Amino acid sequence: MARGEGAEQYTATLLATTVKPMKTEIKAVKSKEQRRDTQKLSLWSKLCYAIGGAPYQITGSALGFFLQIYLLDVAQLDPSYASIILFVGRAWDAITDPTVGFLVSRSKWTGIGRMMPWILCSTPFAVLTYLLIWYVPPFEEGKVIWYLVFYCLFQSMLTCFHVPYSALTMFISSDQKERDSATAYRMTVEVLGTVLGTAIQGQIVGGVSSCPTEPENSNSTNITMNTTIISLEDTKRAYLLASGVICIIYVVCAAVLFFGVKEQKESGCKTSTPPLTFRQGLWVIMSHGPYVKLVIGFLFTSLGFMLLEGNFALFITHALGHRKDFQNILLVIMVSGTLTIPWWQWFLTRFGKKTATYCGMLWAVPFMILIVSIQSHLVISYLVSVAAGVSVAAAFLLPWSMLPDVVDDFKVQNPDVHGHEALFYSFYVFFIKFASGLSLGISTLSLKFAGYVTGECSQPEAVSLTLKVLVSPVPIVLIVVGLLVIVTYPINEERRKGNRKLLEDLLDSNSETSELGSSV
Repeated sequence: MARGEGAEQYTATLLATTVKPMKTEIKAVKSKEQRRDTQKLSLWSKLCYAIGGAPYQITGSALGFFLQIYLLDVAQLDPSYASIILFVGRAWDAITDPTVGFLVSRSKWTGIGRMMPWILCSTPFAVLTYLLIWYVPPFEEGKVIWYLVFYCLFQSMLTCFHVPYSALTMFISSDQKERDSATAYRMTVEVLGTVLGTAIQGQIVGGVSSCPTEPENSNSTNITMNTTIISLEDTKRAYLLASGVICIIYVVCAAVLFFGVKEQKESGCKTSTPPLTFRQGLWVIMSHGPYVKLVIGFLFTSLGFMLLEGNFALFITHALGHRKDFQNILLVIMVSGTLTIPWWQWFLTRFGKKTATYCGMLWAVPFMILIVSIQSHLVISYLVSVAAGVSVAAAFLLPWSMLPDVVDDFKVQNPDVHGHEALFYSFYVFFIKFASGLSLGISTLSLKFAGYVTGECSQPEAVSLTLKVLVSPVPIVLIVVGLLVIVTYPINEERRKGNRKLLEDLLDSNSETSELGSSV
C-alpha cells in the first residue's frame, strides 16, 4: 500500500512539473499568435486611417496653390503685406508643431485613446477659422490683421489635428509591414486630398475671372470698370463657396477617422522612468543621427517642391499666360501624382527607400528645366504637368514612409525611453513648415521688388522672369542639396530589417515574460 501510494504521489508530482509548464508554454505561444493576428489591420481600418489624412492635404493644397494669388489679386493686399502674412503664419505654424507634439506626448490615455481627443476637439475650430481666411472683410484698415490672425489660428488648430494623426501611425499596429501598408494607403488618400482641394478650389474659382476681356469700343471704359467690380465680387463669393465645401469634407473625414480607427496602447515593457521634459525630448531626438540627416535632407527637397507649389499658379497665369487653364494644369499634376503612388510603393518595396528617394526626386528636374526653357505652349504645359506629378507622388510618400524607420531605430537604441513618437513627427513638421514659410515670404517679397502690381491682369516682364527663377533653378538646387544629405542617411534596407527583427524579438520576449508571470 505504501509503495502504491508513493508511486501515485510520484506520478502526480511528475505531471505537475511537466504538464503545467507545457500548458504555460502552449498558452504563451497561442498568446503570441493571437497578438500577431491583432497586429494585422483590416482593409477598412487602413482606409479609415487614410481618410483621416485628407483634411490636412485638402486645406494645404488650397492654401499652398491659391492663398498667395488670393491675397494679391482678390484681397488686393500689397505684396509686402502678403509676404508678412505668409511668413508669420507658417512660422507660427512651425512653432506650434513641437509644442503640440510635446503636449501630446504628455497626454494621458483616455477611453478613446491618447491621440483621438486632440483630433476630435480641434476639428470645429479648424473649420471655422479656415472659412474666415477666405472671407474678404468689408474694411481696409485692419485687413492685414484679419488674415494674419485667422491664418495663425487655423494653422494652430490644424496642428492639433495633424500632429496626433501623424503619431497615430505608431499606435494602429506594432507590425512594421502593416504600418508601411497603412502609410501607403494614407499617402494615396492624401494625394487624392490634394487633387480634391485643387479641384474644388480651382474649378469653383476658375469659373470666374477678375480680368475682363478687352472692350471693342473705346467708349466702353465705364462698362469695363463695372465689369471688373462685378467680377471681383463674384470671385470673392467663389473663394468663400469653395472654402465652405472644403470645410464640410474636413468634418466628414474627421468623423470617419474617429469611428473607423481603434487606437492601440503602446506595447512593450512598462517602466517607471518619468516622462521626458520638453528640453530633454528635444535633446534626445536631435542627438539621434539618422533622424537629423533625414530631416535635413527632406528639408531641402520639400523646400524645393513647396517653392514650386507656392508660385506655380502665378507662374502659369503670368509667365505662361494660361490664365483660363491654370486650375486644370494644377489638377493634372495632382491626378498624375495620385495614380503613381501605388507604383512608388511597389518601387520602394522592391528596390529600397533610399533608391526610391533618388529616382523620385530627380525625375522632376528635367521637366522643371523644360517648362521654363521653351516658348509657352498649352499642350507641352499639360505634358510637363503629367510628368511632374510623378515626382510629387514620391515627395508625398517617401518622408512619411521613412520616419517610422527612424522611430524604430531610436527604440532599438533607447529601449527605456517611451512616449516620444509625437515629438519625432512634430519636430520634422516644424522644420519643414518654418522653411516653407520663409521661402513663401521671400518669394512674395521678390515679386514686389520685381514690380508686381496688385489686382492687375498684366504684369511687367521682370515679374515673369522672377517667377521662372522661383519655379525652376532655385527648387532644382534645393532638391540636389537635399539628396546629397540623404546619401549619408545610414538606415538602409539591411539595418531597417534588423531593427524590425530586434523589436519583434523584444515584443515577443516581453509578452512571454508577462504570460509566465501571470501563470505563476
